[in-house]
Order: sequence, then structure tokens, then C-alpha cells
Amino acid sequence: MFHLESKLEEQEEVTELPPLRVKDLPMINTKEPEKYYELICNFVNKTKASLGVIWNTFEDLESSSLSTLSQQFSTPMFPIGPFHKHFPTNNASSSSSLISQDQNCISWLNNHKPKSVVYVSFGSVASITESEFLEIAWGLVNSNYPFLWVVRPGLIHGHEWIEPLPNGFIENLEGRGYIVKWAPQQEILAHHAIGAFWTHNGWNSTLESICEGVPMICMPCFTDQKVNARYVSHVWRIGLQLENEMERGEIERTIRKVMEDNIEGNEIRDRALKFKEEAKVCLEQGASSCSSLERLVAHILSLETFTFEAS
Repeated sequence: MFHLESKLEEQEEVTELPPLRVKDLPMINTKEPEKYYELICNFVNKTKASLGVIWNTFEDLESSSLSTLSQQFSTPMFPIGPFHKHFPTNNASSSSSLISQDQNCISWLNNHKPKSVVYVSFGSVASITESEFLEIAWGLVNSNYPFLWVVRPGLIHGHEWIEPLPNGFIENLEGRGYIVKWAPQQEILAHHAIGAFWTHNGWNSTLESICEGVPMICMPCFTDQKVNARYVSHVWRIGLQLENEMERGEIERTIRKVMEDNIEGNEIRDRALKFKEEAKVCLEQGASSCSSLERLVAHILSLETFTFEAS
């Protein structure tokens, strides 16, 4: 009975933060929740005391949230993102990744039709169980769509890499699947062959997908990922969230919904392309992020002048 009540509680809406539910709140698994509360309070107090806040986002994406924050804090706000669009993506040596990127996957993608491949990556921190890994593997296979899957060493509890896969699994794919340890994500998301991104919804990955107009399949693990996934699926409506335990049938159905030519999938793709265009425009001269950057520079210079005169 307690378990059932807990599940029902998780589905309740947080009236102060629509459309979030209790289960979407960015909690950290800890036996000392008061320390998490202290951490959040510290974030809020530091924000109030700061001279300004720089956001890796853009106005057209989060105008409502930015407006609310501006009303609640007297601190100047500067949404100047997407940050990654200011950096080159075609130079492997410029990557900050600790794992070597597999550039061969780009050649593999070159042999596929536009919007035909599912890209799967759960970031550099998240981890999954062996049973979840196998359900994901069979869900991908059963969807009958080509897939590029990043399996980071250490992603699977108790295993170094892809040891849990059955013997002959990769060979039986006959080239329909490509598994790598790490990949040049920005270059992949910009590739014409990518039709969907199955992601953990870290903010960097979410924003990179938005900027390339790639629909998302959301599988958040912790903290802000749950909030991001909820916004992707229910506010921006540019993806679908896997809500239940990892099960190959649900995985297959969700992939098909996003990838196939159907009403829901078409609407998701149309909205994703709209945000891609807005993300591109916001960085142009006179547009929102460019103007915010100019305001930020002027703000910093005014602070330097004040400090100099005061001294």
C-alpha cells in the first residue's frame, strides 16, 4: 500500500512549477535530504547576491521561465546561448572529452538515408543495469531502424563495456547497428542521417539536439535531466519520454512513434525544425542572444568603471 501511494504521489502536479510533477523534481538520491535543501538554498542566495547571471539558453526557447526569474530576482539576466554554437565542431583535437572519439561512425552514417538513424547516447555520468542494457539493445534491434549507439566504458553496472550482449549479436545486425565507446556528438546530430536522439537529457545534449532540429527520445536519470525531459515532451513537444521501466516493447513502440511518418511524429519533427531555426536566428546581429551578449559586455564594463572610480 505504501508503494502504491508513493507512485501516485509521484504523479501529482507541482502547482508552483507547471508542468512538472513530483517525480520530475531535480532531487538527488541521498539519505540526508536536508543537505540537498541546503544546497538549493545556497544556489538561490548566491544568485540573489550576484552581479548578474549568464544563461546557456535563448529567449525563444525559455521566454516564460526567463521572465519569471527576472521578476523574482533583481539580478540582471543574460541568456546568450547556445554556447556550443560559438565553437567549431569539425576538429577532433578541440574536444574536451577524456575518451577518444570514434570518427569512423561518421563514415558509417554517410551510407544511410536522411532521417533514418536513431542516435543513442546517455552522456558521461549516467549508468544503467545489465538488464536495462539488454532491453535497450533488443528494443533498438526490434524497431528495425539503423542505430548508432554510444556505450561508454563503465556505463553498465559491473561491466567494462558490451560484454552482456549475446554471442553473435553484433554480427547478426549485418551493419544495421554501430556501437562505439564515444562519438563526436555535435557532428553526429548535425548529420543528415540522424532522425532521432535517444538521450539522458543533460542540458548540453538537449540544447545540441534542439539546435539541429533532432527529435528526442527522453530517458532522464537524475537532477535537472528530469526537468529537461518534461519540457522536451510536454512544453516544447519535440520528443517523447520513456516513462516506465526499460522494456523492449515500449522502446520499440516509442522509436517508431518518433521515426515513422505519422501525425504525432510529423508534428514533433515540424516543431523541432522550428526551434532549430530560432536557435540559429538568435545569434545573428540584433537578435536576442547577440543583444544579450552586448548587454553583458556593457554591464561588465560598467562594473569595472564603478570599481575603478570607487577605489
